[in-house]
Amino acid sequence: MTEPTKYLMEVLLTDYIEQAESEGRVPPYSRQDLAQALYHTITLNYADHPTDISPDTKLMLYDAGHEVGSAVVHLHIGNGLYNIIYTGDMKYGPTRLLNPAHNKFKRAELLIMESTYGGKEDVQPPRQESEQRLIELVKHAVEHDGKVLIPVFSTGRAQEILLVLNEAINNKQMPKIPIYVDGMVLETLNVHLMFPDYLNRTLREMIYDGINPFLSEYVKPIERARDPEKRKEQVMEILQGPPAVILAPHGMLNGGPIMDYFVHAAEDERNMLIFVSYQAENTIGRRIQQGERKLTVRYYSDRVTLDIKMKVESIPGFSGHSDRRQLINYVRNMEPKPHKIMLVHGEPSKIMNLALTLELQLKIPTVFMNNGETIRLV
Repeated sequence: MTEPTKYLMEVLLTDYIEQAESEGRVPPYSRQDLAQALYHTITLNYADHPTDISPDTKLMLYDAGHEVGSAVVHLHIGNGLYNIIYTGDMKYGPTRLLNPAHNKFKRAELLIMESTYGGKEDVQPPRQESEQRLIELVKHAVEHDGKVLIPVFSTGRAQEILLVLNEAINNKQMPKIPIYVDGMVLETLNVHLMFPDYLNRTLREMIYDGINPFLSEYVKPIERARDPEKRKEQVMEILQGPPAVILAPHGMLNGGPIMDYFVHAAEDERNMLIFVSYQAENTIGRRIQQGERKLTVRYYSDRVTLDIKMKVESIPGFSGHSDRRQLINYVRNMEPKPHKIMLVHGEPSKIMNLALTLELQLKIPTVFMNNGETIRLV
């Protein structure tokens, strides 16, 4: 893995262990297991040189543009006889944080590509349009004395939203309001500051000049209280205070610090919930996105029934995944063209639709597989 990924691995898995223990669950691995895994981790730089990972397989990593340290994997098999490019999650477009995913290689027989937004309707608006929409929604909530809850993933979306909100306040596009940051967002933010070479040129130069682009006088870090009662007091103090934005994981509302705020803010119609990332099937986020307004959620050891009255909005343009056009353009602009494409990481209907489009438009055989199915490549 890349070096930023190693640091994120420690932060994310340590948090998972602590979260499970706080809920009375036994995590499937211990801190000692994690320490052993980190000890055996080998880090590589992007496109440095091929690394032997078995007698007949070499590996190279390239920027995937998804989050800091994310990588497109290039496997050279059999002394270069067969080359597999595996995108993993990737973003083929510039963002406030990262460069677009790399798609220039020496050889490429098979491309394994994600297809999260491969459906016919999965075309995201321009990033500038999404940013303006976010600013307008926050201003609307503030004018109505409300709080804005933004469920975020700790890496990527949280940092981008911070950049947008800070800039909007500094440019007087938005009133000066507190931006509360909870959960692992600040820890993962530190990983971005540690590895500026993995960010885009603008941020890289700011960080090397000694500027922290993510923090400002408006950003208020929350040191999460472990005791449930103290934690509730902490949350209620924020929710009963002046208008504010609250950024907290988990990005799909399936647990995490965001639930502390959501449970207490959901029934106040002045408040607003804004989704800025993908909501997977069967998650609470997807259910709310699809219009469900009465639901029961787990909150610590209890089950709480909510009548959601807060406004709910979705802004798709912030995703760290490529939309349909970017996925097609990634293949169209790829050098060399792959002999075959395999689609993964998407809902079945979206995968089928994208596969058909790639075959018709680019004349490249495209397959997708069922769980447990195998395919012979040579």
